[in-house]
Amino acid sequence: MTSRFSFELKATDGKARTGVISTPRGEIRTPAFMPVGTAATVKAMMPESVRATGADILLGNTYHLMLRPTAERIDRLGGLHKFMNWERPILTDSGGFQVMSLAGLRKLTEKGVTFQSHIDGSKHELTPERSMEIQKLLGSDIVMCFDECPALPADRDRIVESMRMSMRWAQRSKDAFGDRPGHALFGIQQGGLEQDFREESAKALRDIEFDGYAIGGLAVGEGQEAMFKVLDFAPDQLPVNKPRYLMGVGKPDDIVGAVKRGVDMMDCVLPSRSGRTGQVFTKRGVVNIKNARHADDPRPLDESVDSPARNYSRAYLHHVFRSNEMIAGMLLTWHNLRYFQDIMNEMRHAIAAGTFDAWEEEFHAMRALGDIEPI
Repeated sequence: MTSRFSFELKATDGKARTGVISTPRGEIRTPAFMPVGTAATVKAMMPESVRATGADILLGNTYHLMLRPTAERIDRLGGLHKFMNWERPILTDSGGFQVMSLAGLRKLTEKGVTFQSHIDGSKHELTPERSMEIQKLLGSDIVMCFDECPALPADRDRIVESMRMSMRWAQRSKDAFGDRPGHALFGIQQGGLEQDFREESAKALRDIEFDGYAIGGLAVGEGQEAMFKVLDFAPDQLPVNKPRYLMGVGKPDDIVGAVKRGVDMMDCVLPSRSGRTGQVFTKRGVVNIKNARHADDPRPLDESVDSPARNYSRAYLHHVFRSNEMIAGMLLTWHNLRYFQDIMNEMRHAIAAGTFDAWEEEFHAMRALGDIEPI
């Protein structure tokens, strides 16, 4: 165990990187996928089960937790780690993305954002200073700057205005964060799809100096091709010796493409949300367990994915899902989370061995085969 936050880059293969983030609560192997525990829980999973899938770190949501049960209550109860029985690292987002998505329920100024709660309509204010306060009360290991994330597409004037305000907020976040040994603060690059704005944002963040750097403002409707075009240059604009975190991504092929372009960390609700809606990820692509083709199929979803779902037939999983039984969401979520962690582990090994390109080719070739033939 270490008393400080640090990042060690262990190997590269092309732009792909593997390393270790060290924190007082444990190591995070990179590239890392962070399951999302929005309201202090990864839906349909116990924290022990999430750890069993191979996850080193979870993500918590500042916006949701500040509203219910409140950061002050969580602090009184010993902090977020104790509250949700997860003693490993936790990253909390700043709340900015959720607040920005409220549209008609919010008002944006240079100071911050005032908004109405989606729960009861009560009014709240979120500023860089308040976001830092909330995340300190939660006790998160990695704290995110407060920023604005405009939806895409947007014109250049809107993007640059938003980006520059986010950079001013980044400085205020750093000032409010203060000196907290063992805890890290990440800056968030903005700038839409514009390379010059991304570079301006990256320079502002480098000048402020952060423990890690996130690439924000993607996976907001621009499509994979546009996202990859940005990732062809955005990670290179950030420091080599600090973790790079792509926020809110994504699908398995998004993740692989991001790692190929130099990203170290990702998060997404997709594996858990998909599990609850009957969408299952396998080495041969996506399976919809709702489909009638599975009703008499005695085979498992994917024998190569070591999760409890492997002990049940497709027929059984189809039955419990169609019957609205809770076990369906539990088993399918566990399977999906393990599949995502398997991808990360395989990429770490491939990068270390210098075989990432060959691994990636096989990854896409297997998915192109499609699901196994019906019986």
